[in-house]
Amino acid sequence: MSVQSTPAHRGIFHGWFVVAGAFAVTLVGFGCAYTFSAFLKPLQLEFGASRGSVSLVFSLAGFLYFGLGIVSGPLADRFGSRVLAVTGMLLIGFGLVAAGFARNLVEVYLAYGLGVGVGVGCAYVPAIGAVQRWFVRRRGFASGLAVSGIGVGTLAMPPLATLLIEMLGWRGAYIALGLLAAAIGGGLALLIENDPNRRGLGPDGDPPLATGSSRADGASVAEAVRSRNFIALYVACLICSFGVFVPFVHLVPYAGDHGVAPAAAVLLLGVIGIGSTAGRFLLGGLADRMGRTSALLLMFAGMAAALAIWAVSAHAWQLAVFAFVYGVFYGGWVAVLPAVVMDFFGGRNVSGIIGILYTSVAFGTLIGPSAAGFVYDVNHSYTLPILISAATNIVAALIVVTTLARTETRSVTSATC
Repeated sequence: MSVQSTPAHRGIFHGWFVVAGAFAVTLVGFGCAYTFSAFLKPLQLEFGASRGSVSLVFSLAGFLYFGLGIVSGPLADRFGSRVLAVTGMLLIGFGLVAAGFARNLVEVYLAYGLGVGVGVGCAYVPAIGAVQRWFVRRRGFASGLAVSGIGVGTLAMPPLATLLIEMLGWRGAYIALGLLAAAIGGGLALLIENDPNRRGLGPDGDPPLATGSSRADGASVAEAVRSRNFIALYVACLICSFGVFVPFVHLVPYAGDHGVAPAAAVLLLGVIGIGSTAGRFLLGGLADRMGRTSALLLMFAGMAAALAIWAVSAHAWQLAVFAFVYGVFYGGWVAVLPAVVMDFFGGRNVSGIIGILYTSVAFGTLIGPSAAGFVYDVNHSYTLPILISAATNIVAALIVVTTLARTETRSVTSATC
């Protein structure tokens, strides 16, 4: 019996609407989370706290929003991604509003850490996992487009937060951001769906018989986590994550320490966002052609090189160069990683497997930014944390070269069959 190869749909393939929903989730969720650098000094002044203790707010939230994928991913595989994504957006809104009413730093930990952390943790892995099932041939591009919301959010939200702080104070700014997250993020998250087969489609809009079920094939969670590929991915992501998010917390205060005006310093996060958006669009598609495992190696090496630029930068233009280059490779890393997981382990439990993998990022995020802040409190310099951050990405690249690169042929084959 012959199998049709012509598309089974007319007009816009519904998978792109799922991508749009995931884009909104990443834009609003991570955009709100990455405004934290703009709030760091106001929180220090309000509560008389050290830079390290305030940085711990972000680290706790980051630990939760990456770590909770181990719960939200399997729930999405079983019950669907939409309800988790909508719930996550509402929790982000609640957490930000609650942070605006905090009376001490502990209440900020609870409100921001639990609200934003649990909210992004509920929404992110289910949204990105859903996208993987809708595509095969263009999976890297679609994944990159979905997570490019993080880059756009990083570009747009910190300047918006700075403007709101100037107009409303830091408390009013948190309340305004919370209402924005709940209304826009929660509404657009309704576009997310788990499986093209429910619409009579296969991945990429092909007939279901041409590809089989996007959810039936693939490894079980137990099989995946015991595999050599998963262990290598986990260790690489754990090690690199000690440094990956240091710039998102400390680049703005670093620039201020070197005489950059506050308004210009916060724009550096926007430059990371521009680079990140470019990286997700361009490198996600490039990964489909060069092999997604090889592309992952490129991302680790690129982030290490960018952090080396930061270590010797003291002027605004130098920091802008760092921010853009770093953003490109950071964005590529976020775009390529879920597609690599899908290549290795299939679609049956992709959200659950991604969720477990992201616990590695959670532990790194918990330790890295706050440790950098405490090191600064001791010696009033970021040089050591920056160099360690670069070194962690080099180690991650070596793990990819020695372990994952051996399976590149299989990865490319599964992406093109």
